[in-house]
Amino acid sequence: MNKIIRKLRPSDYWRIGEHESWFTDMAAEGLHLKKMGTHFAQFVKGEPKKMRYRIDVSSNKKITLEQKQMYAESGWDYVASYGDFNVFSSPAELNAPELHTDPAEQSYTMKKLGKKLLVNALIVVTSVIIMIGMLSAILFLDGTPVLALVKGTIIPQIILTIVMLYLAYTSLQAAISIRNLQKTLLDGKPINHHTPWKKRKRLNFIIAVIYSFVAISASSISFVQLAKMETKTLPLTNTDLPIVRLADVEKNPNLIRENSSYIRNDIDWGNRYSSDWSLLAPVQYESDENGIVPNEMWKDGSGAYSPSIRTMVYKLNFPSIAEKLITDLIKRYSIEYKGGDFIKIEHTGFDILIVHEVDAFKEVFAAKGKAVMYVRYYGYADINSLIESTAYKIDLVSN
Repeated sequence: MNKIIRKLRPSDYWRIGEHESWFTDMAAEGLHLKKMGTHFAQFVKGEPKKMRYRIDVSSNKKITLEQKQMYAESGWDYVASYGDFNVFSSPAELNAPELHTDPAEQSYTMKKLGKKLLVNALIVVTSVIIMIGMLSAILFLDGTPVLALVKGTIIPQIILTIVMLYLAYTSLQAAISIRNLQKTLLDGKPINHHTPWKKRKRLNFIIAVIYSFVAISASSISFVQLAKMETKTLPLTNTDLPIVRLADVEKNPNLIRENSSYIRNDIDWGNRYSSDWSLLAPVQYESDENGIVPNEMWKDGSGAYSPSIRTMVYKLNFPSIAEKLITDLIKRYSIEYKGGDFIKIEHTGFDILIVHEVDAFKEVFAAKGKAVMYVRYYGYADINSLIESTAYKIDLVSN
């Protein structure tokens, strides 16, 4: 049984002259073309032979038996097809006449292919423009691009867009190259059947490695994010999680957990914590906690006193983006509470500390080392109690 050897194609599929030259050189080494794939070609190992290869463009994807017989009568045996391209071979000593003796006539066989490649290129380019528009909206519409990147859900989309940009480039290149080849043939200049291919093969190999790495990276990032994503009901007792608890801030022994109105999959979403992962912030936590103090009312008499707290924690791989992340957190989450000033405070427990207070509503934006924390509290506890609790918790993830 003859041995089958697979080799990476030396260049893009539309480079006819380079492929013809490559097939010829492979035959001289005893590798005879059997099948063409999207990225690889299959060869049968045999005796070295001097062969000529020609690629013909067909208006129909599948070449008919009559066409194969017609070419065979001229000394050209059908070998394989890929897309709109059909490969034929002939022993060099046979000196068979060219498939196309008139370059101008050959150019017309590529007319339909040229239109097809142009339509494909326009579709891919339009898709990329839409993807870039969507990414831009996610990153810049609310002016919080750093927060979007740190959360990480957009990273695979960015990688996919980069891949699509490369596909758009190759699609345009294919359409332009075939159009230029048509013009060359119309000028009476035949295809160079001995076009050098080795330099292009090295470049194609490098691109293939990069493309594969990017594709695998995008898939791996999405998989890790899904694996790391977890939500649980927040325990009643304190934990070693870097989350500011309501009891730590209130310091009221009468505080109890408020019954949640939303429980799904055995998770109390009013009292829960979630963990997540991204390239920029491999440790992330977000929590919500709601309490109630029996026999105590809000000062405006609107109901039982029911303080609440939300915490967001990010441990960054690059502490240099901490200040920009805080700026984005302020833009994103403080928009619903207008009024009051954002005051920057010097504090030994933080590298950056910004507080915002409007009546019972209080926010702390803090950074220390690799950690960034955002704590939003609604209740009557003093802002200093919130700051000190945040200072204690941020130390758990700052290094």
